[in-house]
Amino acid sequence: MSVVLLSHRLYEDGMAVLEQGAKTVVADSSDLRKNIDLVKQADGIVLRVGRIGRDLMEACPKLRVISRPGVGVDTVDMEAATELGIPVVVAPGTNLRSVAEHAVALIYAITKNVYESHEKTAKGEFGIRNKYAAIELMGKRVGIAGFGHIGKETARICRNNEMEVSVYDRFVPAEVVQGFGYTHEPELNGLLTSCDVFSLHMPATKETANMFGASQFAAMKPGAFLVNCARGEIVDEVALFDVLNSGHLAGAAVDVMADEPMKKDNRLFSLPNFIATPHMAALTRESASRTSQLTAQGTLAVLRGERWPHVANPQAYQHPRWA
Repeated sequence: MSVVLLSHRLYEDGMAVLEQGAKTVVADSSDLRKNIDLVKQADGIVLRVGRIGRDLMEACPKLRVISRPGVGVDTVDMEAATELGIPVVVAPGTNLRSVAEHAVALIYAITKNVYESHEKTAKGEFGIRNKYAAIELMGKRVGIAGFGHIGKETARICRNNEMEVSVYDRFVPAEVVQGFGYTHEPELNGLLTSCDVFSLHMPATKETANMFGASQFAAMKPGAFLVNCARGEIVDEVALFDVLNSGHLAGAAVDVMADEPMKKDNRLFSLPNFIATPHMAALTRESASRTSQLTAQGTLAVLRGERWPHVANPQAYQHPRWA
């Protein structure tokens, strides 16, 4: 029976599927280098949290599949996996509604000053209500940066809540965006200067690293809000602290940060206009069930020698091991 090493357990629905077709071993660690003996035994690796590079792949001669319960593959050395003929299984579409709902929840939480108001009220400081930090969202313009499945769903929910929608995504034609009734911004600066709220839905790549930094924040309208449910690497957190501390940006709410698990001594946590959740947007019960089951099914399919369609690097199937 094939051995599948998991950095952390999947949701129970997925574990049940996986355990029917493989022997499972849970490292319960985001650093698989500390578990090199387990890695060397693995036919498959399911990576929930952590990174896997060429060194680990090459140290694991039995490895035939790497799986990510989601669609983000920035924590996997994709070039190495493809060169070695290792398909990287993903679970597309299973969490888009959950992440979109979380993004909108953070939009409401930060624009209504929910977190600071809760903390002050719990301390008996009822006068926080007179800060008048909250705004109405009806008629405000939300800028969607990244118009993939999650960006589209976030935009749809915002429009249904009577917000205006502008979109920036250099890979999506203007006519597609306009077909939804949204404003298309061909340049990022156009989005920055026109929107009241920004919701980020871009992958972490070399091109998007620190894409939102000091100059971008300076271009935003005074009093704007930022929400990030994409990847922490997209935002320059030093610049984010400065712009929140100065008050130019009214607030920011994130589900992701550059360093995860988030560190409690990060300066951003000292600010009253900053909210963070622990990379949990996709972890609703419904989404976790769909994602874990699809991840498990794909892992087992590849281990059986099947060419599972939901992989981030279909070129891996051109490797001689798949002949």
